[in-house]
This record gives sequence, structure tokens and C-alpha cells, in this order.
Amino acid sequence: MRPSRILLSLALAAAVLLALTPAVAQRYDPLGRVTVELTDVGIGIGFSTGWGSVRFHGKNHYFTVQGLSVGDVGISKVSAVGHVYNMRDIRDFPGTYVAAGAGLTLAGGIGGITMRNQRGVIINLQSVQAGISLNLGPQGFTINMK
Repeated sequence: MRPSRILLSLALAAAVLLALTPAVAQRYDPLGRVTVELTDVGIGIGFSTGWGSVRFHGKNHYFTVQGLSVGDVGISKVSAVGHVYNMRDIRDFPGTYVAAGAGLTLAGGIGGITMRNQRGVIINLQSVQAGISLNLGPQGFTINMK
């Protein structure tokens, strides 16, 4: 594929993601920015592990990520960035996050998902995935602060 077609495809994918991302920003102002790096390995039951950081009130806070999925086959590495909503204190951030809206993955491994934890904190993630992975089950992970 020519570089111009690749750039056009990426621009189209970004536009679709922005149009289809749930309207979380209409209800809440973003309170922080989050980055996540995950490695996912699975044969039937998948296991994800990784790390990340959240910028909240001008300070970076670091965390680890662990998750399980059902129907996961393959190996992949996922890099994601996004915004955090509905968080009053950094102590609200850790917890178990589950999909709060429909996820979307486009050709080239570009995707987006909205996740919510038990304290009502919402993270809106846009990701890029490298590798081969097929996931048929629910998506979620647990965040623990370092």
C-alpha cells in the first residue's frame, strides 16, 4: 500500500473513532490524561499485563494493569491513550474497569473503548494494536497504583 493511502486510511479511522466514541465528554469534563501499554497473550482464556500513567492535577501517577478475557487467541501489544472523567480524587482511579460502551477496532489495529470502574471513574481510550489477536469475550482489567 502506498504511503498516501496509509495516511488517508489512518485519517479516516481517526474520524470514525471520534464520531463513534460515546458522548462521555458531553456529561463530564476530562480531569486527567491516561496512557496504557499492554501485552495480551491468550489461547482460549487471555491474560493481559502492563503499566501506565495518569496525569491528574498536574502530577503523574503510575500504575500496573492486569486483565483476563474469554475467547482470546493470539499475542498482541496494545498502546492506548485517553482521558479520565468523573474522578474527584486519585484514590478513585484504581479498581476493576469493564467496558461501559461498545468497543471499536478498525483495520490496522486502531480502536477505541470506554471503560468504567466501581467508583464511577470513566476512561475513554484510543488504542493501536500490534500483533494478531481475536477476542470474543468481555473486556476489562484491574488497575493498581504503584
